[in-house]
Amino acid sequence: MTIARAAALAVFLVSPLAASAIAAESSQYQNLLTPLYEGNQTIIGQAIAYPDGTPKVTAAIVTIAPGQETGWHTHQVPLFVYILDGEISVDYGTKGVKIYKAGDSLLEAMNWPHNATNKTDKPVKIMAVYIGAADKPNAEPVAAPK
Repeated sequence: MTIARAAALAVFLVSPLAASAIAAESSQYQNLLTPLYEGNQTIIGQAIAYPDGTPKVTAAIVTIAPGQETGWHTHQVPLFVYILDGEISVDYGTKGVKIYKAGDSLLEAMNWPHNATNKTDKPVKIMAVYIGAADKPNAEPVAAPK
């Protein structure tokens, strides 16, 4: 890029017209968003902690049939959950049981045993986005708490 082009670009970027154009574009983008989750804690109040290592994001649709459960497990990585359809009951042991319905979103508990059960007569569909690391499992089975 020539010095003249760089100077012209700098003048453009700091001009009030450019600033209002950027703000309008940002506002238009914001109008397209439907917020699902914003925060810095898991569903049981833990601070979000990103894993060390090479980042690896995994997105999946989890389907849990009527009467089916996940089994007791933990997540070492942050997990964003959005309930697409149905209702799921999650037992967090001493932290209690929470029920999530279609349209609910959350950051799942980390390093805390929990078990999800579909207690309804319809399948549950969940969008799960694991913000993980290449060397860490997204979920690990654990023994049920006593």
